[in-house]
Amino acid sequence: MATAPLRQPDRRSCGAASLVMARRLVHPRYAGLVSDQATFAHEASTLHLRLTSLADTAGGWQVPWPRAIGTPPWAVARELRLLTGTPYAVHLVRLRRHAWTHLRGTGPERPAAVFVGDRWLPRHVVLVTGVDDARATTYEPASGRTLAIGRERWERDDLDLAGWDRPWLVVSPR
Repeated sequence: MATAPLRQPDRRSCGAASLVMARRLVHPRYAGLVSDQATFAHEASTLHLRLTSLADTAGGWQVPWPRAIGTPPWAVARELRLLTGTPYAVHLVRLRRHAWTHLRGTGPERPAAVFVGDRWLPRHVVLVTGVDDARATTYEPASGRTLAIGRERWERDDLDLAGWDRPWLVVSPR
């Protein structure tokens, strides 16, 4: 029997929901504990508060961020580093169309977050959990689905992830 999709609990928690999914992938025991929508939504909401507060999940100081505009990319990078033990970097890819380059080496144990949006702003965060030569396996938190997005769609700004087409930032392992 297939499990129900795990979706972000509100319009601003896509980054936190992507990071909860990353934690589920990296820590199988946590995945067993966070396997239903109510628990997933609670975890994503709680993490969103931490990601935008004065202290990160490890207790370190961070610049606060207005919760209403989502999750800051540097907080996503820090959280992925804390989850995986691997340094992460934030790459601006909007102007040069090279998101695909920064997705190489991504896998379930080292996922990448991608900020996508329209031609003006990044508006949504998704999680790439694996890449081969032709496609990137991508968790889309608005629907809770995992999709295979072809390389050509990444390269021509035709992602259609929760209505957003263009990659802006890639937060990936260094």
